[in-house]
Amino acid sequence: MNFPIFVARRIRQPQQATFSATVSRVGITTIALGVAVGIVALAVLFGFKHTIYQKVFVFGSHLQVSKLSLNQSFEEPPIPLHTSAYDQWQQIPGIRHRQAIAHKAGILKTPDELQGAIVKGVGKDYDWPLFKESLVEGRPIQFSDTTDAKEIILSRIIARKLNLKVGDDVVMYFVQSPPRVRKLQVVGIYETNLEEFDNQLIIGDIALIQRLNGWGADSVGGYEFFVKDFEKLDLTAKELFARLPADMRVERVTERFRPLFEWLQLLDQNTLVLFVLVLFVTCFNIASVLLVMMMERTPMVGLLKTLGSPNIQIRRIFFYVGLQLAIKGLLIGNIVGLGFCWLQYQFKIIPLDATNYFMSTVPIEFDWSSILLLNLGILALIALILLIPTLIISRIRPVQALVFKK
Repeated sequence: MNFPIFVARRIRQPQQATFSATVSRVGITTIALGVAVGIVALAVLFGFKHTIYQKVFVFGSHLQVSKLSLNQSFEEPPIPLHTSAYDQWQQIPGIRHRQAIAHKAGILKTPDELQGAIVKGVGKDYDWPLFKESLVEGRPIQFSDTTDAKEIILSRIIARKLNLKVGDDVVMYFVQSPPRVRKLQVVGIYETNLEEFDNQLIIGDIALIQRLNGWGADSVGGYEFFVKDFEKLDLTAKELFARLPADMRVERVTERFRPLFEWLQLLDQNTLVLFVLVLFVTCFNIASVLLVMMMERTPMVGLLKTLGSPNIQIRRIFFYVGLQLAIKGLLIGNIVGLGFCWLQYQFKIIPLDATNYFMSTVPIEFDWSSILLLNLGILALIALILLIPTLIISRIRPVQALVFKK
């Protein structure tokens, strides 16, 4: 058996009454808390970012193609539906889905209220599985092959302002010359908790907008593309732009909602600062624990040196002791951190104010690669820190160590 490991196992469990036993428990607790806080912070950060991203992508998509124009209104100039980028989208590397859309401004009117809104016209190619995550009541729009569907999906905010519910009819006046009026039925209600969307956007049939604008079925307001890997958004945007006609442009979601994405990047920086503080406290505590254990075992160090043990062998003994404490703390921290995250993920224990945080509960997402890297990083850093106190062993003299009193 390896001699340093054998001795480390024998001195790993000091007597319960000794000071080093108490310090060891404090060290294990500190490591466990550090790991648990790190796991919870990662899970909440990834969950928060994922939830915000999904809400933005419902209406913003990853990449939006429109006609190159100085027009700054909500309504886009028409572009052809059938282009190589739209029809052959599966040949573009990194694209997961594409859909045609169009926007049109109007005013919703009930007997008692008026509300301005923007209709986002969509078709059968719309990514309904993504949208259903925000659909809180009702159903998606049912499209017809012969005529435009007179169905819309309102946000919860607009529905409350107009006192509408699923199944109600509402009149909408479209701003154009001459003005047009349509009677529409509310078939669903969505909620993203993002005011930029919920205060003005409603979902309707793109065929309705095409008819109101006098477009044919082969004209749309723009294309929306979704990428497979969001980290490769810029590269995919370049691939898409290379296949577009000269009079079209590509706009990334990170450009359209720049303040929001800059805010999310700021969250990354705050989390990094938290990790640095946790790691500093954890490493300081484990180094202190090892120093205390070495002081209590000073006579043993003197005896081993007298028997001929080299400094490197004795250093390895205490290194293994510290490493065992760290591993135990990591195991406990993972159990506590992952257990807490699982409880929040399943039962939504901690609520949030949706007005300020854009969601009703603390979101959780398990990014296992990041959790693994967190554990390996903490273990590696602790292993390096443990080398520092063990250097003191080389300065201990056997004669003085044998008569050392704790």
